[in-house]
Amino acid sequence: MKKILLFNTLLLSLSSCIFFERKKKLGTLDDKMSMMDTDRNFSKLSEEKGMKNAFLDYIDSNGVLLRPNHLPLLGADAIDYLIQQNDSAYSLKWEPKNGAVAASGELGYTYGVYVLKPSMKDTLIFGTYVSVWRKGADGHWKFVLDSGNEGIEEQQ
Repeated sequence: MKKILLFNTLLLSLSSCIFFERKKKLGTLDDKMSMMDTDRNFSKLSEEKGMKNAFLDYIDSNGVLLRPNHLPLLGADAIDYLIQQNDSAYSLKWEPKNGAVAASGELGYTYGVYVLKPSMKDTLIFGTYVSVWRKGADGHWKFVLDSGNEGIEEQQ
C-alpha cells in the first residue's frame, strides 16, 4: 500500500511539473507574439507618421542605437539624435521574420528585413535589422537596442 501511495504521489508531482512547464512555454509564446506584433506596429507607425516619430515612440528611455559611422548612441543621446533627424526625404518600413523571448517574458529580440525608399528616386534600399526589446511594468514593449545593415538581395 505504501508503494502505491508513493508511486501515485511521484506521478502526481511529475504531472504537475510537466503541466507548469507547458504553461510557462505557452506564456512565452504569447509574449513572443505580443513582441512581434509590437515590431509590426512600430513599422506601421513609421510608414504612417515617419521614421523619427515611430522611433521616438518606441525607444526605451535607456535605448541604444547602433548606426554606421557613429559610436553607440545611448539613452538621451539616442533620443537627441532621433529628434535631429529629417525623415521627409524617405520612407522606411520593415517586417520581422522571427524573434525570441526570455523565459521571464521581460526581454526579447526580433530580426527581419527592411526597405528604405527615397522619395525622389525609383530605387529601393534593402537591409536587415535586429531590435532588442524590454517589456515595461505597464506590459508594453520598448526597444532597448536597434541596429541595421544595408545590403540584401531585392525582395519581392
